[in-house]
Amino acid sequence: MKKLLLTLLLIPFLYACSQGDAASQPTHAEAIHEHDRCHLCGMMITKYPGPKGQLRLKNETIVPKFCSTRDMFNFALQPENQRQITQLKVHDMAVTDWEHPEDSAFIDAKSAWYVYGTSKKAVMGPAVASFATKEAATKFASEFGGAVLTYDQITIGLLAGE
Repeated sequence: MKKLLLTLLLIPFLYACSQGDAASQPTHAEAIHEHDRCHLCGMMITKYPGPKGQLRLKNETIVPKFCSTRDMFNFALQPENQRQITQLKVHDMAVTDWEHPEDSAFIDAKSAWYVYGTSKKAVMGPAVASFATKEAATKFASEFGGAVLTYDQITIGLLAGE
């Protein structure tokens, strides 16, 4: 009887501990559909060129998607959002078309390299072009301009033009 009672008391704790576990969330990117709207600005995501972003939040099944990596960063860098994010994805622009990025080209945003200040047009201000490798980012920057940055170098101040 004691074992049964103890087991019954532990079940709620085990369930609570398993909630929000980032390891239990899917690691693949969600497809961006024709009518999906940007989580930040509400614009139609597929209507505009350039890299897109998406993320996963603790205890949420909805996957916020963004019309640009710029909007994704503007959301993700807000202190109230940072601690809720379990995963960020961006397009690897070295392997997909700038005008129509493909869902199969999503990569982990934290390990990506970025080119900020490029002449390539995107939506919502200067593009934050994303790449899987530093070499691809450097090649893009030499062709279209901009600074090569890591994930940690993208800040709210940079996006605000400071």
